[in-house]
Amino acid sequence: MTIWNLGGINADYVYSVPHIPTPGETLDGSNRRVFLGGKGANMSVAAARAGAHVCHIGAVGSDGRWAVDRLMEYGVDPRAIEEIETDTAHAMVFVAEDGENGIVVYPGANREIPEQTLKQALTQAESGDWFVTQNEVNLQTAGVKLAYDMGLNVAYAAAPFDAKSTEPLLPFLHFLILNEIEAKQLKAATGKGPSELNVKDVIVTKGGDGAIWFGPKGQVHIPPVPVRPVDTTGAGDTFTGYVLAGLDRGQPMEQALATAAKAAAIMVTRHGTADVIPDLKDVANF
Repeated sequence: MTIWNLGGINADYVYSVPHIPTPGETLDGSNRRVFLGGKGANMSVAAARAGAHVCHIGAVGSDGRWAVDRLMEYGVDPRAIEEIETDTAHAMVFVAEDGENGIVVYPGANREIPEQTLKQALTQAESGDWFVTQNEVNLQTAGVKLAYDMGLNVAYAAAPFDAKSTEPLLPFLHFLILNEIEAKQLKAATGKGPSELNVKDVIVTKGGDGAIWFGPKGQVHIPPVPVRPVDTTGAGDTFTGYVLAGLDRGQPMEQALATAAKAAAIMVTRHGTADVIPDLKDVANF
């Protein structure tokens, strides 16, 4: 089967800092590195490295051709990535000594994906494929509804979180993943907790405390994998990509989640984003 990912593609400029800057504060960064990033690109690379066939739907500017080449190098099908006049999105990522991060994003081409690109890509999709999207791009509503009507499994990563964008999509979702803070924000907007959303599978990630799966078995806790984090950037995207890849291969949810937890644990021990996402061999040897 195939995972169709309508997702963002960023150039990530990563700065090492002693702590996350506070309002009005200026800090010296100890170094700067440039990575392929964006929640969409991260998820696509993670799912591909977890063994899935992934087709990425997105857009870049002429300054983003290197990102498309990099995605292809990592095993992602880039044929549905459109080159448009708007500059490629980029992010400034500040990584503190304790591994926490702060991020500023310029959305650029991520918010101007042509609707025809989405529709043309999904003409190749088949019933039973997965469709996933996030809040960093345009066309989420159109994509989710089209995929649902086509009989695809529809997944949504509700980040960067926005209740007004998320709530209308809920009736069309089979899989929803969000973190603990986002789950509280969604409940404040809808009055419903994760088990009340009428979505088949809801995953709430809890960082160092693991994750909780709200599904047919009720509430299932997925324990964390203890590691010493150096950079949490991209860990959630890695987790999501691995879960979807596992489900696409027919794994039971608990097995897919356990594998994803190991992949995310490896990810937080590495500096960077899509370029350093672990593959299945890394996970097996962990």
